[in-house]
Amino acid sequence: MIPVREARSRIVTALPPMAAETVAVSAASGRVLAEAVAARRTQPPFDVSAMDGWACRQADLGSIPAKLKPVGHAAAGGRHDGTVGTGECVRIFTGAPLPDGADAIVIQEDADLVGDVLTVREAPKAGQWIRKAGLDFAEGQVLLPAGRLLGPADVALAAAMNVPWLQVRRKPRIAVLATGDELARPGERIGPNQIVSSNNIGLCALIEANGGVAVDLGIARDTEADLREKATASAGCDLLLTLGGASVGEHDLIHKILGGGGRSIDFWNIAMRPGKPLMFGRVDLGNSATIPLLGLPGNPVSALVCGYNFLLPAMRAMLGLDWEIRFETAISSADLGENDRREDYLRATLKRQEDGQLVATAFGKQDSSMLRRLSEADCLIVRPPHGPAITAGAAVPILRLR
Repeated sequence: MIPVREARSRIVTALPPMAAETVAVSAASGRVLAEAVAARRTQPPFDVSAMDGWACRQADLGSIPAKLKPVGHAAAGGRHDGTVGTGECVRIFTGAPLPDGADAIVIQEDADLVGDVLTVREAPKAGQWIRKAGLDFAEGQVLLPAGRLLGPADVALAAAMNVPWLQVRRKPRIAVLATGDELARPGERIGPNQIVSSNNIGLCALIEANGGVAVDLGIARDTEADLREKATASAGCDLLLTLGGASVGEHDLIHKILGGGGRSIDFWNIAMRPGKPLMFGRVDLGNSATIPLLGLPGNPVSALVCGYNFLLPAMRAMLGLDWEIRFETAISSADLGENDRREDYLRATLKRQEDGQLVATAFGKQDSSMLRRLSEADCLIVRPPHGPAITAGAAVPILRLR
């Protein structure tokens, strides 16, 4: 058995980043930039008013109250074409360009218009209420670096930069194949010795929620022919994710069929609980087509815990993102016994004390078939291999699930 960290490193090292593709800026939120983006214009492109009011000359406001003569009007999207001269002002609205000759904005609350005379009751400070050209950014500035995971504010910024198209990493296409005669799809007729297949549903959801495209290949029955046929359907995908069949029983066929015949399996079996029978390598689909294979255990909790620990870092590597898992720290609400040679992941709930400290409470039963407990869990308490017993109140590393 190899350590969890080594297994994770070997997986991500074997999966290069996806190629770039072009998408509209309106469709780029949630995508990863493949190349840096520079502004194609200056923002704002000219000095503009930050408030509704009056544009005038600061020199005319030396004595308050000041009397000014309105000579024009400027709204956002338009401008006053003339020049503001001595003793003159222009009605201006937020976002409108500052007229030539003007260098001050008197906000409308600080002035009164009676007939054709504006009386200024309070003068602004020099430059107040004016947004200078380039206040936000200048043409040519690189504002969005390559490798950035774009959010709503980022795509709004790109649009403001006058960039209509972005180069982003292609979403990795991940084929998901459940295996086993014991499985039936939700809603299907369930045989007397069958259970409902849930792993493929959960893993497909995990893939889609984290920037990938899930391709559900269905359920392969426990025959060599069906397993080979279903696996072949993953051609054109970037990763084949198998669920179940990765152990050493006579009906666990993944290792026997996809791992034999000259196909390359990098490793299988890791020092982890739940999730020991995890497999990684590359398989031959025929006709010179190969695909990376990540084989997860069949137990529902094992499969999803391995998904958090290995599939998500693999996807982040394929998207060109930092794939390292960063654990938080909480205190355990109860005593925990010493650990054996496998890295252990305990499902737990989280609460925050009045002092701000996070407290993790592990469920009493941790059987890898109990999916309900994983749904209820806020985090996984991580116990290192051969970790000593700890008492309540001791600090423990946690992996957040929500």
